[in-house]
Amino acid sequence: MKLIGENIHIISKKVREALLNRDSDFIVDLIKKQSNVEYIDLNVGPATSGMDGILAWLADLVQNNSKAKISFDTANISEMKKGLSACLNSKEAFINSASDDYERLDKMTDLAAEYGSNLIALTLSSKDGIPNTADGRVELALDMYETCMMKGIQNEKIFFDPLILPVSVSQAQISETFNTIKILKESFEPACNTVIGLSNISNGSPKELRPLINKVCLALAYGAGLDAVILDATDSDLLNSVKKIENRIFNSPSEKLLFDLTSVTANFVDINDIKYDVKDKVSCDIYKTALILLNKNIYSHSFTQV
Repeated sequence: MKLIGENIHIISKKVREALLNRDSDFIVDLIKKQSNVEYIDLNVGPATSGMDGILAWLADLVQNNSKAKISFDTANISEMKKGLSACLNSKEAFINSASDDYERLDKMTDLAAEYGSNLIALTLSSKDGIPNTADGRVELALDMYETCMMKGIQNEKIFFDPLILPVSVSQAQISETFNTIKILKESFEPACNTVIGLSNISNGSPKELRPLINKVCLALAYGAGLDAVILDATDSDLLNSVKKIENRIFNSPSEKLLFDLTSVTANFVDINDIKYDVKDKVSCDIYKTALILLNKNIYSHSFTQV
């Protein structure tokens, strides 16, 4: 699984100020804190007022201070192009993100074709937003796929994002996201890829619950066939969990449970058939979280205490 660090994000007030002030020391510190992931996402939003040349500047900082590859994330096509032009290996870079909106999709696919980059395509449309069903999201993916094919973009370069929504707001939609991943992995030959922005799942949940929700969500998405994830690169427990799931290394009952949960989305195993140590608090919290994400129990901010 490709791991993409999310920690340079304009939504953070400190990051925004550092970008506006071209505070290289602050940004380099964030780059080095993400040295344990393969990619660093540079999310500069619309990149307006005071942000001219920001992605090219950030690309230089990443390339001079890290071995990580780059994910360019902006709504500003001009800035995206400047960033790609400054990228030493644009064929391994990501550009994030297209959607089923003709004008933006046309421009983003042109960039992906020109620079040979990986393209993240969101299963949403400007007209109808995010479909409520897996079938609806897959339909949008198929529309975008046709445009990618016309531009000569290879399947292996396409990463569809089925858009994970906050469990505290749209609990019933989480299972649809897992279903979308699974269907997308079976819909193309050769296969296209899938990616999610993991932290979205726990937006709005208490701070102390967010790492738990993120970790269990990633295990279930991995089972569905997820290929890449944008995540908090400073969450060492989350990164260790990914490695242990991928390598089938279990040093505790909770680690074994986390791996076993991947079979629920991979092979349609009934979660009620998953065995775990009911005397182990960590295992119990993981299992309760899985029940919530699979829409078996109702979410509340205190669900682990029930």
